[in-house]
Amino acid sequence: MFEALATGLFNGLIYAAIAVGLALIWGITDVINFAHGDFLMLGMYAAYWMFTLGHVDPTLSAPIAACLLAFVGFLSYAVIIRPLQRGSPMIVILATFGLGLVLRQLAFIAFSPDYRNLPDTWLSGAVNLAGVSLGRPQVATGLVALVVTGLLFLLVYRTRWGHALQAVAEDRQAASFVGIAADRINAQVWMLGSAAVGLAGALLTSFFYVFPSVGSVFGLLAFVAVAMGGFGSLPGAFISGILIGVVESMTGYLVEPAYKMVSIFVIFLLVLWYRPRGLFGRW
Repeated sequence: MFEALATGLFNGLIYAAIAVGLALIWGITDVINFAHGDFLMLGMYAAYWMFTLGHVDPTLSAPIAACLLAFVGFLSYAVIIRPLQRGSPMIVILATFGLGLVLRQLAFIAFSPDYRNLPDTWLSGAVNLAGVSLGRPQVATGLVALVVTGLLFLLVYRTRWGHALQAVAEDRQAASFVGIAADRINAQVWMLGSAAVGLAGALLTSFFYVFPSVGSVFGLLAFVAVAMGGFGSLPGAFISGILIGVVESMTGYLVEPAYKMVSIFVIFLLVLWYRPRGLFGRW
């Protein structure tokens, strides 16, 4: 039981890191990026091919994947999101959904639907924590996700740039009156959120299969975590991501693995029933 709980905790840290990137984009730019999971997929493929072609371990290629996805995030905002924000918000949402479909289909064409995995990496093996045996890749990825999430929190809530982000989120027009360029802030947020998910995706390749639709699962869980935690709330997304990981693992241990997703969505619906704005959302 303790092993299942610990596994759920570390998996939850990974979900939290992915969800925080989505919550950051959603909270600051007011755009739901339905391609977020497919950005994760791109990060995974980037790390996979760097290992396959150049024998670069995912622990080393993760920062490179983060930089590549930051560029993808910038292009997505500059080419697709910014021109469409003058119209209906629904158009922007549909555009991100379409972007995800395009990225997924391009991955099917370029890499085939095959499931791929990496051989032994630097993180391969198991580690014993307080008598509980856990996979070293999961532990390392969870800890890196925790550190990255902590840095994001410090950046958003403890720096002058973070205060500018919050000002844009509260009132774009008022922020522009004090010299804050909202469009530049939005582009930077898309870069930062995309870099976070790219880093997580690269580290996931050390223990998870890489395939074109891998982002759909993680993207859905990230959306659930953000909505359950409170739209745009970074602490809410972080705590909800951990909760999802623990519920998923404990359901597989106590009930049946087939009911893991069912239990997550039951809790999600209950939270929205009693707290429509999420656990940490404002009433």
